[in-house]
Amino acid sequence: MKKALVLVLVALAITSCTQTEKGAAIGAGAGAIIGGAITGDVRGAAVGAAIGGVSGAVIGNVADQPGQCYYRDRYGRRYIDRC
Repeated sequence: MKKALVLVLVALAITSCTQTEKGAAIGAGAGAIIGGAITGDVRGAAVGAAIGGVSGAVIGNVADQPGQCYYRDRYGRRYIDRC
């Protein structure tokens, strides 16, 4: 019963987040699970959570801008334009 209540509270908390925050949370959770499963220790889970959180935030940020994509010019600078 406690697990179900915690899951409901987490779900309610996430619904008020932006796409960037949701992406970061999902990415960090998935990264922690995958990193911990692959390495079998806490350090791997922490690294996986960090990488997943950053990746999820970038993906979530793009989702906030429908029809917009990130590109890089030949000098390595990042810019946003229509897809």
